[in-house]
Amino acid sequence: MNQWTLKPAGILAIHPILPVLVVDSVAQAVAVGNALIEGGHSVLEVTLRTPVALDAITELRRIFPDVLVGAGTVLNTSDYDQAIKAGAQFAVSPGQTEVLLHHARNQTIPFIPGVASASEIMLALAHGYTCLKFFPAEASGGVAVLKAFGGPFPQVRFCPSGGITAANVQDYLALSNVPAVSGSWMVSDVAI
Repeated sequence: MNQWTLKPAGILAIHPILPVLVVDSVAQAVAVGNALIEGGHSVLEVTLRTPVALDAITELRRIFPDVLVGAGTVLNTSDYDQAIKAGAQFAVSPGQTEVLLHHARNQTIPFIPGVASASEIMLALAHGYTCLKFFPAEASGGVAVLKAFGGPFPQVRFCPSGGITAANVQDYLALSNVPAVSGSWMVSDVAI
């Protein structure tokens, strides 16, 4: 896939579950990535919450060139730029700022900003973003809120994250405005 033409909607359409990796070593990232790929996943998100995250992105891209590898927990423009340097093919944030929304529009990789309210959705729409991370999903009202957002925001597609589990994932995926869910629940510390 060509990262320069890939759009957020295309990323979310690849697989209904986007695994989020929080890794403590590059070797761990490769092992978990390999297991997920063998399980049928072709899109991975590595959070920038550990010191090895950027190196993990670089190594996952090198070892698995046919897999889309993105950077999560992108909080500012520096995170965004470092993710690009590491080889990330998309960036995801738990929220948004005017500065980050503007910066991402001028970069070479797609951005999926986070929202938790109607006002934040409107801000993202004003900047041209229609694929959004709904975070923290369960704490922000979950399925009921996403259903409600469907009325005033029919053009928006959400990737809920935060509180998604094996027990509720199908409830989210049943919504017409949710092409995919993300989270670390399927690659928890216990599983790793």
